Amino acid sequence: MQRIITNRTTLGRFDIGEEGDLHIAVYKIQSNIQLCAAFNTSDVALIATVVSELGRNILKYGGGRGCLLVSRIDAKCGGSGIEIKAVDSGPGFVDVSAALKDHYSTGGTLGLGLTGSARIMDSIEIETAPGRGATVTAKKWTRSNARASQAP
Repeated sequence: MQRIITNRTTLGRFDIGEEGDLHIAVYKIQSNIQLCAAFNTSDVALIATVVSELGRNILKYGGGRGCLLVSRIDAKCGGSGIEIKAVDSGPGFVDVSAALKDHYSTGGTLGLGLTGSARIMDSIEIETAPGRGATVTAKKWTRSNARASQAP
């Protein structure tokens, strides 16, 4: 079961076309006042790592044609968290389940980025259509609500 999102506040939209764009996105997330108030320093660093990883995937696999959307989310059950949505217009995923396994890579990398992101965050979802890009959505709830029983 998924939490029902009742409110979404955009913390940033970052168009990712080159390496410098990614550095700006990571810096702005690490220094975001709302994010720093909701999560401890270690969690903010981990969230910034996920931003970096998903942004790097836009550069490598999405052809540098995409964006990161970062939002604060509130759930009907009272929990709050962060949502990172990476949207690209690249070739898309051929095999989503394989992409979420350690050491699977179509780009000659270690194949640990998506799986590492999935371990850091509380949930990760991939929507894709071959030839039509992909949207990767990762959510992390504040510690008091993380991985808690979910409201209908």
